[in-house]
Amino acid sequence: MKRRFLYVMAIVVIVIGIAAWSGRDRLEWFHGAPDGMAWIPGGEFWMGSDFPMFRDARPVHLVHVDGFFMDKTEVRNEEFERFVKATGYVTVAERVPTLEEFPGAPPENLVAGSVVFVPPSAPVPLNNHFRWWSYVHGADWRHPQGPESGISDRMEHPVVHVAYEDVLAFAAWAGKRLPTEAEWEFAARGGLERKAYIWGDDFETGGNAMANTFQGHFPDQNTNQDGYETTAPVRSFPPNGYGLYDMAGNVWEWTSDWYRPDYYGSLAVSGVSRNPGGPSDSVDPSEPGVPKKVHKGGSFLCTDQYCARYMPGGRGKGATDTGTSHLGFRLVKDANP
Repeated sequence: MKRRFLYVMAIVVIVIGIAAWSGRDRLEWFHGAPDGMAWIPGGEFWMGSDFPMFRDARPVHLVHVDGFFMDKTEVRNEEFERFVKATGYVTVAERVPTLEEFPGAPPENLVAGSVVFVPPSAPVPLNNHFRWWSYVHGADWRHPQGPESGISDRMEHPVVHVAYEDVLAFAAWAGKRLPTEAEWEFAARGGLERKAYIWGDDFETGGNAMANTFQGHFPDQNTNQDGYETTAPVRSFPPNGYGLYDMAGNVWEWTSDWYRPDYYGSLAVSGVSRNPGGPSDSVDPSEPGVPKKVHKGGSFLCTDQYCARYMPGGRGKGATDTGTSHLGFRLVKDANP
């Protein structure tokens, strides 16, 4: 009798413990979510945006994605450092460019570096982004603002200055992959349907900033109202409905899709698209001949004055051989069979 009582009490304790878990924790346990990843259940959603600024995000169209796991945060400097120590990998930004890669370039320009946001000292027209972007000798993932900067106090910040090749190398080491654009947007929406932001329809909630974005007059005066001038440590802002952090703002994130401004039009004519993987090639009319991948999520530089692409339906783009001080990534993993 005593043994039966103890057996019943053990079951009660287990049931109470399971009930105490959040619904998200139970889902991740049931699906065997790898450490640091969340289960994204998949389903059908409206992809894209009617926001006037986003001409390449139209038309809004129905998409279905299967379930998958996704990193809860952007890949951090601490993680990327472990990868580099384990493999000896050298990023694109750390390599000296060659004349074969850039025929006709002056020798003094063939130096290792990357693209860094450097705010102008006064207001400037917004029709030329070179007024606030500079190629900085010595800028790379270890030196995000240039050779005099470091990451010893930024180990929980997202890694930046990673080109597409760098991301693929990390993904292979980690046993994961980049998300498709459709997977990324579905996950970013966190179960909300056709909302302007990943948290709802209002940019602020109760007067509080919900993401790391640009406040003030772009690009010359950032008031840092949200507490951060550049990147923020991951988890600095509330997660979305799927338990994912920084799916808006902080840093842009690479996806596996090639960029074409007309791609959504080709999807919309076929009804519900299932697990679209992007077009077969890249076309950007503003830079013909430069292959680009889709970026999602916006960054700490996004503002409605210039780039409001912290909205989940917004799209960014970037040359595969280029990293910047506001570009990072997170990875996904297919569901267990």
